[in-house]
Amino acid sequence: MTLRVGYAAGAFDLFHVGHLNILKHAKSECDYLIAGVVSDEMLMLTKGIRPVIPLAERLEIVRHISYVDEARPEVVPDKLDTWRDVHFDVFFKGDDWRGTPKGLRLEREFAAVGVDVVYFPYTMHTSSTQLRRALDALTASADRVGENKG
Repeated sequence: MTLRVGYAAGAFDLFHVGHLNILKHAKSECDYLIAGVVSDEMLMLTKGIRPVIPLAERLEIVRHISYVDEARPEVVPDKLDTWRDVHFDVFFKGDDWRGTPKGLRLEREFAAVGVDVVYFPYTMHTSSTQLRRALDALTASADRVGENKG
């Protein structure tokens, strides 16, 4: 019997139920799930954001999610390079990539090496971006309060 290896990449910063849902759904589609935790440097390069939680801590959190069989840092921007290193059979992505130029390119590249791309619904009611905005607003408010007291 051949194991179906899945790969789900993400920043997994400010871990929330949307992250958990993606990992849970991914595990239901494969026998062995590898979670690629995007490094701080890759997040700066690809999204222009610095994570709130450092990579080592994000890896530790993801590594202890019951659906995840292995967590590894993702340190290269090209998913095909990651595949060459890891050799997974199915790649999981949020459906916000579906039909986009990046998503279509990813599908073509993976199809050429026999990897399926499976999209999962993006969790609209919670996201790291929303959590980050809320933290920024709280920080700015606390800074203003501190300035007024000084």
